[in-house]
Amino acid sequence: MSWHAQLNLDYRLEAQRTVLRHEHNGPLRIFKSLYPEGDAICHNVIIHPPGGLVGGDVLDVRVHVGRGAHGLISTPGATRFYASDGLPTTQQVNLVLDTGARFEWLPLEAIAYPGCRAHNRLSATLAEGAELLAWDVTALGLPMAGQAFDHGCFNQRLELPGLWLEQARIDAADTRLLESPLGLGGQRCIGTLWLACGTALTRERREHLLEVVRGVLDAEPQSTQAGATCPHPQLLVLRAVAPLVEPLMALFQRVWTELRPAAWGLGAATPRIWRV
Repeated sequence: MSWHAQLNLDYRLEAQRTVLRHEHNGPLRIFKSLYPEGDAICHNVIIHPPGGLVGGDVLDVRVHVGRGAHGLISTPGATRFYASDGLPTTQQVNLVLDTGARFEWLPLEAIAYPGCRAHNRLSATLAEGAELLAWDVTALGLPMAGQAFDHGCFNQRLELPGLWLEQARIDAADTRLLESPLGLGGQRCIGTLWLACGTALTRERREHLLEVVRGVLDAEPQSTQAGATCPHPQLLVLRAVAPLVEPLMALFQRVWTELRPAAWGLGAATPRIWRV
């Protein structure tokens, strides 16, 4: 029996406090709201009790952040796309930010198990003055457990309409893509981090934020290959590849620690779930 799970999250600013109202259908849940930074920023954790997706499963997460509200979401563990019996599995996330809203989408990685037929989709729409700090990390197989990504297919689409579109079909049989230096070059973990804005960043702000991110990259070990750029006046993007998920995720967390205060003047209040 397939899981069809939907989670609707609605962040609103009420009396200077960001409040979350949520509805669910199926095995997606939200932990209670936490306020480690005060009332203005609401921290939450999404959990998926079954722990992974198999053939036919669909996870549908829809987030709306109201005017002036600020939400942050993480997850307690990886999203696991297990081997499929023929039916595809899908995770789709839709983010909508109203004027002046801020949102941080910081899940742990997705793991594409050998034999999976996975679709991973994220779309975000930002109104004027809204800002989104988010990442997406995918591990192909489990190299340390001897489970190479040697059969199966992982499809990904990350879209910020008018700003950014990243679309990929990673077939385990496509050795030229997986092994070529023009493709993944033998790496088995890929990630994208972005700061997207509903209004164009000034040149000075873009250059400052790029300098901050590149300063973190300069201190990174050679095992993680990464580069940052501003391909659009409203967008800063960091893309990275690594042989394993741990160094790449650690890099993104370090970048977040530096980028958040540089962009928003906020301290890096690390989500508790990262330390569990």
